[in-house]
Amino acid sequence: MATVTAEKLVELVRKSQLAEPETLDAALEQIRSEQGGSLPTEAVALAKLLQRKKIVTRWHCEKLLLGKYKGFFLGKHKLLGHIGSGGMSSVYLAEHMKMHDLRAIKVLPQSKLGKSSYLARFQQEAKAIASLNHPNIVRAHDIDNQGDTHYIVMEYVNGDDLQTIVKKKGPLSFEKVATYIAQAARGLQHAHDMGLIHRDVKPANVLINSDGQVKLLDLGLALFTDDAEASLTMDFNDKVLGTADYLAPEQALNSHKVDHRADQYGLGCTMYFLLVGHPPFPDGTIAQRIAKHQKEMPKEIRKLRSDCPGELEGICWKLMQKDAKFRYATSAQAAEVLEQWLVKYRAQLPARVGGGGSSLRLGEESSSGDSRGSSSQALSSVDTVSNRGSDTMAGKSSAISSLSASDSGVLVRVAKRAGASDTSSQIDLASEIARRSQSHAGSSAHGNAPRGSAIHARSVAPARTGLAPGAHAPVASPIAAAKGPRWAWILGLIVMFALAVLLGIVIARLTSPATTPGIQSTSTLTPAAPRLAEYIVGVSIA
Repeated sequence: MATVTAEKLVELVRKSQLAEPETLDAALEQIRSEQGGSLPTEAVALAKLLQRKKIVTRWHCEKLLLGKYKGFFLGKHKLLGHIGSGGMSSVYLAEHMKMHDLRAIKVLPQSKLGKSSYLARFQQEAKAIASLNHPNIVRAHDIDNQGDTHYIVMEYVNGDDLQTIVKKKGPLSFEKVATYIAQAARGLQHAHDMGLIHRDVKPANVLINSDGQVKLLDLGLALFTDDAEASLTMDFNDKVLGTADYLAPEQALNSHKVDHRADQYGLGCTMYFLLVGHPPFPDGTIAQRIAKHQKEMPKEIRKLRSDCPGELEGICWKLMQKDAKFRYATSAQAAEVLEQWLVKYRAQLPARVGGGGSSLRLGEESSSGDSRGSSSQALSSVDTVSNRGSDTMAGKSSAISSLSASDSGVLVRVAKRAGASDTSSQIDLASEIARRSQSHAGSSAHGNAPRGSAIHARSVAPARTGLAPGAHAPVASPIAAAKGPRWAWILGLIVMFALAVLLGIVIARLTSPATTPGIQSTSTLTPAAPRLAEYIVGVSIA
């Protein structure tokens, strides 16, 4: 193709109708006056000036310099640039011709029309998006086609996806992770309520707008639970539907049979990615990674990021359970647990800012605990899983044997503690006993324990082996235990000592010979022997 000249470029811009003739003429006149009365002779230089005047975009210039001027419009929308491409479509930034607001338009390339599965899946996505209306899901405005070009007009989100954000900035803060995952869970719950399963939850499909709001997108793999034929799982380009790094075990086996809990697994893997900066299983081929999702648990988050709160890790672990029945019952429940954790975490933030050795260090003492509090009695008492022996919802003092990766689905029952305010990971028994002893000072031996502490002064726990993780063992008052028995033993010893001395004196009198003058002989003592024996026996019995 011949090189486009500056004069040819102006002609192509007019033919493209990217700008009104009057607007284009006014811009060209300004350029002439700025350039000494004439236009630049090189097309590239002129294109840059037209771009500065906002007559065309950079993407327009790239196409125009190649001699292309058709195809910049789809229906009522003017295409402004190429945003990106997915597995089966391309996304463009567009402007509505009448409303002048920005939209995102997903276009199915004409080259894909030869395969019926592509068009059917594309139409399925449009149907899925059109059925949803939630602040955490990208909205669909329209679906149409212009000749052989099929497209979906969607809400434009000014922001980046989580894949891009983590790639640029690394692992996110705990507060952002919990906030984003909770919002995504709310959006998923809306889709599930509408009978729709996303099936491709991953960081690249979670957008964050300029206000920090989550927007779920790319429902190309969506499955309507009431329409088995609409799944499109079968033989799509001989590939497993979904992304290997975030694919639920049951989805890899049969995408037709999955339910809403498959989205939870993808959400858990996404949460793992946000916390550590890489997927659960970053190494190996696609087949190897899918196999690992079937039978292995990933490396513990706190071995990769030691300051991660144990409770947050526990929530992630529950979302990623291999057996779907051990995940949360609903995505709304997962969102509620995260939101409650956020309330506690944010309440502790001033302690971090205060500084000093006595301030609370978040992620250590408060890295674990019961996130639900007294306000969420509706949640199950079993809402987390064991993290291979380290604490999740319970403290490190819980007697849990280590679990292997194959033990996924083994739950740890966490006892609810009414009014509990200490969310530390590990209980310092020495300080706990000291505090409670001081609180009992001046009370009776069987004084009442503080409200909600689950400590009873009357009961003594012989051991903690049968205690549920996170629960408090009954602790006996040391004062009550010592009062009474100590003095009884001392008094008994004194009495026994006195009896022994008396007995020794009596025996000495009986056995001593009567050789001293003035002392009666033993024969004269004989009649008194029975009375003495009775006396000795009586003393012994006493």
